[in-house]
Amino acid sequence: MNHIQSYILEHKNRFINELIELLKIPSISADSAYKNDVLKTADAIKISLENAGCDTVEICKTDGYPVVYGEKIIDKNLPTILVYGHYDVQPPDPINLWNSPPFEPVIKKTEKHPEGAIFARGACDDKGQMYMHVKAMEFMTSTNQLPCNVKFMIEGEEEVGSSNLATFVKNNQEKLKNDVILISDTGMIANDVPSITTGLRGLSYVEVEVTGPNRDLHSGLYGGAVANPINILTKMIASLHDENNHITIPGFYDNVEELSKEERAEMAKAPFSLESYKKALDIDSVYGETGYTTNERNSIRPTLDVNGIWGGYTGEGAKTVIASKTYAKISMRLVPNQDWENITKLFKNHFENIAPKGVKVKVTPHHGGQGYVTPIDSIGFKAASKAYQDTFGKKPIPQRSGGSIPIVALFEQELKSKTILMGFYLDSDAIHSPNEHFGVWNYLKGIETIPLFYKYFTELSK
Repeated sequence: MNHIQSYILEHKNRFINELIELLKIPSISADSAYKNDVLKTADAIKISLENAGCDTVEICKTDGYPVVYGEKIIDKNLPTILVYGHYDVQPPDPINLWNSPPFEPVIKKTEKHPEGAIFARGACDDKGQMYMHVKAMEFMTSTNQLPCNVKFMIEGEEEVGSSNLATFVKNNQEKLKNDVILISDTGMIANDVPSITTGLRGLSYVEVEVTGPNRDLHSGLYGGAVANPINILTKMIASLHDENNHITIPGFYDNVEELSKEERAEMAKAPFSLESYKKALDIDSVYGETGYTTNERNSIRPTLDVNGIWGGYTGEGAKTVIASKTYAKISMRLVPNQDWENITKLFKNHFENIAPKGVKVKVTPHHGGQGYVTPIDSIGFKAASKAYQDTFGKKPIPQRSGGSIPIVALFEQELKSKTILMGFYLDSDAIHSPNEHFGVWNYLKGIETIPLFYKYFTELSK
């Protein structure tokens, strides 16, 4: 790709400012109060794709938020790359933990981002990383260096499960036909240690409700005589792990993929400092399943975590009450071969069965998805590896991710093509957390690297 670095340098400020304007829109798909903002973001993406050189761009309606589809077909005999991303973002709560307002982007220098990082909700998940592809497209079309066909599919419901995207994909297989799918919704090990994500965990997300008496009760008059839903819920949750932090749900591990010693040894080659890890999180010890390292626990092993718990009185001061109801949200990260719908059923049956008399338990499934592994001997992986080598000066490390992109497994099932995950954020960039940020260097490095993937994928496909 000729002159890509000079092009990025020339347009650097515009690239950053365009992303900042996009980040100002609070496209929170989980909260209906932000519906107009989500739709406004879809309109902005449409305009951006048109300006980047797509010949056709359309906002495709679904039963939820729309999918923005764009394409540029230069020769039907050439390969076609389908770019997937999402324009919705996580809720910013808790707001009080942000050092700057989540939808008023600011650039600040950090230890890991000495050139500055953009602080805003969605900065790297996924607006910043999605927009890298738009700007890479702009470079290739404006300099007449697009080597193959490209399609874009940018959705607005990734953070709430992508249920309508699944229907869209099934109903538009010909429109979405491609040779490889390219996604930037993952990270890399470090700015001087590039990596390519080769595996994602699946997900099962549920909400539980425990009901005791038919109304809130005075804890002095009734305490010790009736079941306290909060006490019981915490005991039930605690029982879901044993003393080795092994999940106790019967059948949970039946289909878990066990990696060989050789595969685990390859994983261990990735640079990792346990002391730096603990320091970054301000903890004095790590915690997890016995027999596995930290990097194995958060990538190749399944987990069960409480994401939220509430009930009773939580306001200022005291209120001596036994709550009628209490709730929790629970997510399970799954590894390849674990079917998320089966795991959800196992959880529901187990949680309802361990409830003691005196309370009623309700389990409501929310959403989920399958895990995914991409082969490192594919043309797509080889093309990505060559692209990283060119821009980083070293071969990237294959890495399993602990996160989930549930739609990826569906892509392979419905579109019959592999997905390549080229992520550029760092684990310390606080996705889903207060003070999410994305390094300016990382953003521009993504724009520099992505066109090279197009180049090498086209060359290797001949």
